[in-house]
Amino acid sequence: MPKYLIRREIPGAGSMTPEELRGASQRSCDVLAKLGPQVQWVQSFVTDDAIHCVYIAPSEQHIRQHAQEAGFPANDIMQVRTIIDPTTAEA
Repeated sequence: MPKYLIRREIPGAGSMTPEELRGASQRSCDVLAKLGPQVQWVQSFVTDDAIHCVYIAPSEQHIRQHAQEAGFPANDIMQVRTIIDPTTAEA
């Protein structure tokens, strides 16, 4: 199943309170429950003005549907083609 990186431009994201982040997480999970198990939220990274998310989904359209139903922006959706890490450098 394809993995995607999603950049959600949200001004002030890095200043969101724990309660605001919990609310956004709950909204996301509610929509994911409706979409079924094929769309999975792996994790998200909160920066100053964006939230960068990792999802597994059958298609980009599924990612867009989740964003629309949850009320989140999906400014960039990029399919992960491969994953590298420090062990990639090993012979």
